[in-house]
Amino acid sequence: MNYQQLTEKYHLPVYNRFPITLVKGEGAHVWDDEGSKYIDALAGIAVNSLGHCHPNVVEAVRKQVGQLMHISNFYYSKPQAELLKLLSSISGMDNGFICNSGGEAMEACLKAARKYGQAHLKKGPILTVSNAFHGRTMGTISMGMDKYSKGYDPLLQGFQEIPMNNVDALKQNFDSNTLGIVIETIQGSGGLHVASQEFMDTIKELCDKYNALLIVDEVQTGIARTGKMFGFEHYGVEPDIIGMAKAMGGGFPIGAMVCTTKVAETMNYGDHGSTYGGNPLACAASLAALNTVVDENLTKQAAKKGNFLKQKIKELSTDVAEIVDIRGRGLMLGVELSIEGRSIVEEMMHQGVLSNCTQGNVMRLVPPLITSEKDLSTLAEVLISAIKKVSS
Repeated sequence: MNYQQLTEKYHLPVYNRFPITLVKGEGAHVWDDEGSKYIDALAGIAVNSLGHCHPNVVEAVRKQVGQLMHISNFYYSKPQAELLKLLSSISGMDNGFICNSGGEAMEACLKAARKYGQAHLKKGPILTVSNAFHGRTMGTISMGMDKYSKGYDPLLQGFQEIPMNNVDALKQNFDSNTLGIVIETIQGSGGLHVASQEFMDTIKELCDKYNALLIVDEVQTGIARTGKMFGFEHYGVEPDIIGMAKAMGGGFPIGAMVCTTKVAETMNYGDHGSTYGGNPLACAASLAALNTVVDENLTKQAAKKGNFLKQKIKELSTDVAEIVDIRGRGLMLGVELSIEGRSIVEEMMHQGVLSNCTQGNVMRLVPPLITSEKDLSTLAEVLISAIKKVSS
């Protein structure tokens, strides 16, 4: 029995995996157990922004694992204190809570928002946006796409969905009782739709007018992915709560919720917690990853390389009618197709590129930010080749 068969025998049948077993990663490349090499354009779903096994992260983990891995939050640790300071610096927020994943980060956002609502006597809903994905906890599936919540009723109450970029619907559903709104500035799993400037401006105006919270899900858009440290920075707005994870650990599991003082001061001892959250090992990995992003100016690289990749795809696809749209920011691009994308992903894999399709027909391209222009050119060429082969 090989590893694929072993996994299928014992794992819950919740993943539709591709039939390759990866055993090694370095930079923007991975290798399978048969020795085949791939360009990784999925990067662990936008997690490995520094590529695989970045030496700075590897060294930090090796050093920390020999000193102190876990102590719980009954005690203080140097890595956690330093990480909290760094998160405040890069986000502009005042306080933070460190956890283990994006789902946990968004749960912390929800709980902090609800505590704020109680303190300010707000009984209205938290607005959510159509086609959103915020995680797989009971709380986060209650404010996301229906396909992720199917079969889990009863869901958490207190949410009101509005269409993405529909300013009229936003205004109609926003009043003095509205607690806040949760939004991804680019919808990772929702088809790579980008929030418009008008939509974000109106959100901020309404939040300010009604003392409501702007909660931004930066789990996928954060940490330089879009050409800014965070996606909200493209709009000139300031959120009240931010959820982040994925790239902040350089491949090591970690997440965080950061917020303004007005939100933090409504939380008290025992209101939230995590056994593993903020452990010294995860914090050391995150410090190394985030400092590398800053020191190597990966925000600028993401913006430059994203423009390069987008232009390359456009140049190669002038005769490809199956491409409906190319959208996104930085190295978070969506290529919408007029055909199903699963077979495109499979063909790209056969040609040595790992990719992803979301919403059935949108190719999600989120390669490591350190990917060379040569590999990005190959990615574009393989994408177009795969589309042509499948559609012929």
